[in-house]
Amino acid sequence: MRTHIGLIRTLHDRGTYFFDYGNAFLTAVFDAGVTDVARNGRDVKDGFVFPSYFEDIMGPIFDYGYGPFRWVCLSGDPVDLEKTDRAAMDCIDPGRRAEDRDNYVWIRDAGKNRLVVGSQARILYQDAAGRMRIALKFNAMVRNKDVGPIMLGRDHHDPGGTDSPFRETANITDGSNVTADMATHCFAGNAARGMSLVALHNGGGTGIGKAINGGFGLVLDGSRRVDAIIRSAMNWDVMGGVARRNCP
Repeated sequence: MRTHIGLIRTLHDRGTYFFDYGNAFLTAVFDAGVTDVARNGRDVKDGFVFPSYFEDIMGPIFDYGYGPFRWVCLSGDPVDLEKTDRAAMDCIDPGRRAEDRDNYVWIRDAGKNRLVVGSQARILYQDAAGRMRIALKFNAMVRNKDVGPIMLGRDHHDPGGTDSPFRETANITDGSNVTADMATHCFAGNAARGMSLVALHNGGGTGIGKAINGGFGLVLDGSRRVDAIIRSAMNWDVMGGVARRNCP
């Protein structure tokens, strides 16, 4: 680890941009005795001299609630996936934000780029409002028998679903960088609001003991009951993370 960080510093001094992906590399370096990688030189409470990519890259996206929203066409029919792609595209205004433009292009070209391996599934970064519009549209399509049932979900790598001081909650000033209550609140609220599946687990990319993740799954069966769950739970799942990231 000492050799590794030494080489990184050499590259950095030559102009290379370096960030820690958030899998606790810099923490391991600190534990190996290289204490000057800590910002305060004593412990890791104030972060490190190099940023995590959440602080420099993903954080500004998560501040607005954009994260990896996902769905699976349970019919297994590629035609259903094509229909959901078009429906999702219709729910996105590419002129609203740069993120919306990027995701509009992504979903527009997803079928052409042959991204599916196995399940008829898709992933699309969206904010809370976008997820709700798409979910309600999909549920209406199921109700009208345009497509078969659909399962919604998201990655753990999302604004409100994960506590990880080295990645998802790095540099959040309300204390979420050192506590694990955000994912727990997300999990409990999703359960209370009627999600089909809720999960609270450990790990999720940063290692066991380094992160707590709260996840969900919601089966769209076309019912009005599910419409109500979408309106209540989808906002909750995202906006806890948005609120925390916007604390002064």
